Amino acid sequence: MESSNIPFTADTGPGTGIKDLLPIPATDSNDADIGLQAPSGAPGDGPTFSHALATETQDREGRVQQDHEKDVRDLGWNEKKQDIAAPLVGGMANEELWLLVRRFNKQIYDVKATSYPPPGGLDLNTADDQEFSPDKLRANFERLYMTVGVGVLAAVKHIARLRSWRESKRTSYFAAAYFVAWAFDFLVPLLSAVFVALIGFPKTRQVLFPPAPVALVDSSTGGIKKPAAGILGSHDSATGAPENHKGEAVEQEASSFVSGIASVVVSSAAGKHPPGDSDSDGNAATDVAPDPTALAAGVADARDKASNSGRSGTTHDKTKVPMETVIWAKMRPVMEIIGTIADTWERFANALSPIPLFPSEVYRLRLVGILLPLLFGFSLFVTPYILIKSLSFFVGFVFFGDPILTRGIAWLNRTIPNWQKLLQPRNTLLKGVPTNAQLTLTLLRHGEANRAPLPPPPRTTSPPPNQPAPLTSSNLRATGGGDAPLNASLAELDAAIAYDPSAVADHTGDPDIDATKDPHSKHGRAVGKLLGLFKGTARGVVKTAAGTDTLRAKVGSSEPAKNRLGVLPTASSSSGDKGEGVSSGPVEFEARWDGEKGRVVISSSGATVPVVAFARGERAGVVEVGGEKREDLRAVWSVPVADIVEMRKIGGYGWKAKLVVGWSMDGDVKDGLVIRTGEGGEYKITALPLRDELFNRLVAMGGQKWQAW
Repeated sequence: MESSNIPFTADTGPGTGIKDLLPIPATDSNDADIGLQAPSGAPGDGPTFSHALATETQDREGRVQQDHEKDVRDLGWNEKKQDIAAPLVGGMANEELWLLVRRFNKQIYDVKATSYPPPGGLDLNTADDQEFSPDKLRANFERLYMTVGVGVLAAVKHIARLRSWRESKRTSYFAAAYFVAWAFDFLVPLLSAVFVALIGFPKTRQVLFPPAPVALVDSSTGGIKKPAAGILGSHDSATGAPENHKGEAVEQEASSFVSGIASVVVSSAAGKHPPGDSDSDGNAATDVAPDPTALAAGVADARDKASNSGRSGTTHDKTKVPMETVIWAKMRPVMEIIGTIADTWERFANALSPIPLFPSEVYRLRLVGILLPLLFGFSLFVTPYILIKSLSFFVGFVFFGDPILTRGIAWLNRTIPNWQKLLQPRNTLLKGVPTNAQLTLTLLRHGEANRAPLPPPPRTTSPPPNQPAPLTSSNLRATGGGDAPLNASLAELDAAIAYDPSAVADHTGDPDIDATKDPHSKHGRAVGKLLGLFKGTARGVVKTAAGTDTLRAKVGSSEPAKNRLGVLPTASSSSGDKGEGVSSGPVEFEARWDGEKGRVVISSSGATVPVVAFARGERAGVVEVGGEKREDLRAVWSVPVADIVEMRKIGGYGWKAKLVVGWSMDGDVKDGLVIRTGEGGEYKITALPLRDELFNRLVAMGGQKWQAW
């Protein structure tokens, strides 16, 4: 990677060369999809941009960058968040760091090493032929909400504030500038200049669009309103719900958003009638019957059989199989499109705002360089007539020029294989700009390079307090000289952010769902008793099955039974905050292998090659792990981290069984991790409480170039 100092920026180090300012495809943008083998000694054989930045010395030092030592340092893996040094990484608050790691854990499940140069110089791109699963689709929908959804909602609230004239001086300045530019046919240059200022000078964003909590602004009136959660407990969420850690409210909103859509879809499949067409007449069977919305399997077929529709269900339905096949075949492209939209949004956001380790000015200067020709060339000399004529010709050419376009695309495919990839934003305009997952991986690698693995996000099982989040000038402000934020008095602000349980919007519009949620209603009490009965029965079945697994594992008659040993939640693992009773990490992780208790150990001290090993049973004996003598370990197997070619997170149970076990046992099921090596070895680690933390250490330690699958 080129390292230099651009004269007109303060950036130094990798990625700050003059060529990095240019929006041209990177020289190593060809990846495995192009079908070319990477020759020995090619740029792809060296470290990626992420690897280079992780080992670069930083000007702003956090706890991770200080006191380089020979042994791995524990910066608070088993401490509460208030006891962990801050900041861990220079230029980033700990809450921001944990937010990135927490979402990284939810997004990345399976990674494979590749020998090809990564597009744009950053690895951990999503593979084009990744496997589809409903869980991945849900994760992508949640990610779309957290990035694009919340961002668009914030933009809508800013527009509502501006149009409302409540902050009259700021709106009058905008209106005066607009109509003066309109009178002199100068609108396009004005808008171009505003975009350049917003991109190139971050302080102008705070002046033109002063901040305000999203949940506090009414999108209709632009004024103040009571948040939907009844309290302003968070600043960046749509409902204002309180949170224990930064970003948790938005993550819970995303999960509820997807669950709500799924509920509507299932209701449609069940054929629920309008509320007025109800059969609730006091009959006991009707009161205790579960809502069809909660039953996803078989409801559509039951509807057809129960209704006088002339259809006899799926038995003679010749459309069911082909339609389901078509839908499932199209789900992977839909998942990929959603992921691409979220990736591009995150890259633009990271390009506009300084991010740790990465150059803070290069990306903004590149975007400004794209807009400057538009400002001084196109917008000043192209008249509206020429613009409309050009657009109309382009539309006509695309519509009627299929023979020419087909031959031109065929020629490009022959001459420049996969030329579309060279034009992707990640290879041109956003070259070198990371997604949040790539940024997180670089931060994890930075911790490993400094022998200070990043502490995992704190776990808190207690509910967040119903206390308003403090409002400061960084959260709520007005510009324009004399304007009050949202034109609201201090008394109105205090009333809006204070907790008021009666203000919570708890009516969905469906009486069945509302009655089920209300524990005081007859329907709610009946459903609660029914679920309690089922829960007790399910807990007994789960415990019996666990005992059977133990017996089968002891006699060695079942490999799946061995893999399920120890995965059930315990009372100690489901109570209290993280930091109490947790002894795993950052070097040793409680786990099982082949059904036997032990610990996964990461040895990276001294000059030895980092090694991951499994030690069975209690601490005893003297053993050598990766060239290092440890008196407290008895290694069963060991693998150099550099030899790992794939890591895949697995569940302790199948997804259906996991739902039942987690619900009935009131705790998290301990999941596992599969490690594969280049020689074909496979190691399945199970009953691993800190599965994500072990995965993050291993994925950041080696020099592999990863792809997400």
